[in-house]
Amino acid sequence: MLIRAKRWLAGAATVGCALMTVPGTTAQAAPDAPAANLRIEGSRFVDEYGRVVLLHGVNNVDKDAPYVELGDGFTLTEQDAALLAGHGFNTVRLGVSFDGLMPTRGIVDTAYLDRVAAVVDTLAQYGIHTLLDNHQDGLSELWDGNGFPEWALTTRPGAGEPNPGFPLYYLMPSMNLGWDEVWDNNNGVLDYLGQALGALAARLDGHAGVLGIELMNEPWPGTAFLSCFPDGCPGFDTKYQAAMQKLTDAVRARDGDIPVFWEPNVTWNETMPSNLGRNPPITSPGIAFAPHDYCIPSQLAIYLGLPAFLRGLCSVQQDKTWGNIDSFSARTGIPTLVTEFGDGDASVLAQTLRRADERFIGWQYWHYASRFGAGGPRPDPFLGELGWELVRTYPQATAGTPGRMIFDSATGDFAYRYTPRAAAKPTEIYVSDLHYPDGYRVRVDGGVVTSAAGARVVTVEASSALPVTVHIERPGSPGATLPGDSAGTGSAGSGSAGTGSAGTGSAGTGSVGTASSGQ
Repeated sequence: MLIRAKRWLAGAATVGCALMTVPGTTAQAAPDAPAANLRIEGSRFVDEYGRVVLLHGVNNVDKDAPYVELGDGFTLTEQDAALLAGHGFNTVRLGVSFDGLMPTRGIVDTAYLDRVAAVVDTLAQYGIHTLLDNHQDGLSELWDGNGFPEWALTTRPGAGEPNPGFPLYYLMPSMNLGWDEVWDNNNGVLDYLGQALGALAARLDGHAGVLGIELMNEPWPGTAFLSCFPDGCPGFDTKYQAAMQKLTDAVRARDGDIPVFWEPNVTWNETMPSNLGRNPPITSPGIAFAPHDYCIPSQLAIYLGLPAFLRGLCSVQQDKTWGNIDSFSARTGIPTLVTEFGDGDASVLAQTLRRADERFIGWQYWHYASRFGAGGPRPDPFLGELGWELVRTYPQATAGTPGRMIFDSATGDFAYRYTPRAAAKPTEIYVSDLHYPDGYRVRVDGGVVTSAAGARVVTVEASSALPVTVHIERPGSPGATLPGDSAGTGSAGSGSAGTGSAGTGSAGTGSVGTASSGQ
């Protein structure tokens, strides 16, 4: 079983290289480029300018009533949005609850919808895309879990039935019967959930920054769970896919364009493959895959006190998980966003993030709660070891087809190659506000830098239809190498048009620039 402890983080220039000074401290972005809705195009997320978007972000999931509550010290505030955007995060997975959406049978709580919309609108003003996550753990409060309202289920825990708590309560006979009710749509539970999620989609229709709706967090197979081991459960997954399609249809009846995210059943976290899209294939447009990547040995070591050497097994487990992602992607051709991973082990983070970079797959870290509750702001969690991995230099929007990407969190060395295509805006690369205390250098082959010296976001325009390669590194660093790189390209310059005076970061000076960070 997954042991997922709830840790909270609370002008064009010549081709060449650029030396730009950026502050080495945390920056908080002012509202500048509000997020617009993304669309799914093949296996990618694409923005309104036709650029491929890569998503890096966090979860914000409050499991206790009244759930999304502005000013409660947990739900994200405008200050949190500024902090996250300043660190380069462009997505949040915001938890919503069936309990909160429909506390009474058939009646949607419109005030709750308004609170959710207010958070989405705030995040959008800082360029952050929100995934609305219908979150459950342990099915319902009936089993000391959360998610499904009591009125939606007829099964109750047995008299004297032991409840071992998360995550072992999924083995309780009564809870498994409760999950069977869900998949059999007894008591109309899926109909009501579809009604609630449809109301959510309708309320957010037209709001900028809505990434989509994730239909259900970590769904459990119920009494069929044993059939999922050791090679996955095609029988259950066919039934589960029918439920996901039913909910998708209910959401699309209220908003026909909203992307919908399907999670594999939660035995995925024990490395069982998903059979979603196998029988039948996924034919509805605008569907994305939302797997998780947890290392169970690491969590056993951290939270149950088992020997720390168990973390050495994480690479083996994560190789299998990412192999399952590869198989699913090859079979279905739909995009993937890893909607949960992490939980506090920096070594595990690095392994997830490397694998995601290799595949140009986005992610949302578990978990971040507001820093701005009663008593004033708390310390910035991204200034520690976890932040050193999570805050990364990466292409947020690519005017072309992504190729290879490397980021070394130890050195800040970044390299990226893409094949350009026509788009209404240039490629945008966020430059980490943590990894370059003495400034950064930009080298571009096949394109020109069009952003100001020291900009937090480097913009690049292609010079032709040939591939573009971008390197960003600390002054004096040898930098990262991609296959096919040519050494010694270009001369030292700022990557922005200017006067050429020394020390300004203008084109062709070869000096470390002093321009501001562009915040």
